[in-house]
Amino acid sequence: MKQRSRFLQHAKSFVLIAPLALFLLFFFVVPLGTMMKTAVSDPVASRALPTVAAALDGWDRSSAPPVEAQRALVVDIHGIQDDELFGDLVRRLNSAKSGFRTLMSKTRTAVADDPSLGDLTSVDRRWNDPAFWIAVQDAASSPVTDRNLLAAVDLTRDKNGNVVDAPAGTSANRETLLRTIVMAGMVTVCTVLIGLPFAMVAASTTGWRRQLLLGAVLVRTAAWYIILQDNGLINMTLQAIGLTDGPLPLIFNRLGVVIAMTHVLLPFMVLPIFSVLIGIPKNLMPAAASLGASPFRSFLSVLLPLSMRGVVSGSLLVFMSALGYYITPALIGGAKDQMISAVIAYYATGAANWGMAGALGIVLLTATIILYVVYLRLSSEEARA
Repeated sequence: MKQRSRFLQHAKSFVLIAPLALFLLFFFVVPLGTMMKTAVSDPVASRALPTVAAALDGWDRSSAPPVEAQRALVVDIHGIQDDELFGDLVRRLNSAKSGFRTLMSKTRTAVADDPSLGDLTSVDRRWNDPAFWIAVQDAASSPVTDRNLLAAVDLTRDKNGNVVDAPAGTSANRETLLRTIVMAGMVTVCTVLIGLPFAMVAASTTGWRRQLLLGAVLVRTAAWYIILQDNGLINMTLQAIGLTDGPLPLIFNRLGVVIAMTHVLLPFMVLPIFSVLIGIPKNLMPAAASLGASPFRSFLSVLLPLSMRGVVSGSLLVFMSALGYYITPALIGGAKDQMISAVIAYYATGAANWGMAGALGIVLLTATIILYVVYLRLSSEEARA
């Protein structure tokens, strides 16, 4: 009976957690696994070019490949009957080496006219360039590649397989990622400067005043695009009271993005600090004052150290949320203010390059996990102290 009762308890527990487990599986684990697989998987070339990889085995990658490799490529191209597969192959090769769009179209036409073609240099002189054959060999040799992950941080492999910086002007992912981190840091600092005093005021009040203050910080708005315009509310107010002679540039620049993101993310800073402040005994500040400390000294020596747990938690939440922001920079920012999420959206919807989108997503996820691990380490050290 005891074993049966224990089994029923376990079964009931499993039934209770099953919906949550299924939710996490289908909406977190599976999408995350798919993203990671897409970032390192590239089977298009290996499916479209099944024989050319073996023909290029042993090639020195410094001169034009042998005639057998050229004939193998002709056979593979002639065997591609699916236009969609051919288009995917062209996009894959062109992402590795610019110029494949016109080269492959021209070559496919020539192969259709003469399936026994043996000298591809007679079709286009670019087939005499080893760089194009290196791209073909790398793409066709393995369905698994680190090309997207390297490209996500502006790296690539040279003809010898060594990891090197990508040529200047070919990519700006590293610059965009750095800009994302800097902007997320700026927003975090702004939310701390505003959120800490606001949380202190809210914690010092009671009743309807506290509810009003907390309700005010939770109010959201989607009107920053209108508010920050040259004839928006802020500029009209500044000009009306005589502080400025003309409109300030508050939109389509970094200042506008920081203002809008700070407003939206402020609750993630205020609420953790507030939850810590209300647990601090209210007699500590008067006790510090009775010992001769000034209000500022009491704040630095008593209140601020005790509230740092909330400040750190809020900073982590704000920074991690800001790293993935997309809509606000897209609406308010200019061309040089777009964050890494905008690049991911471009690769996913504009260029239909899911591999690069997944690789950039992994880079962003890795940065977030590192921050979270650092936070856990700092929290554990603080708890031990």
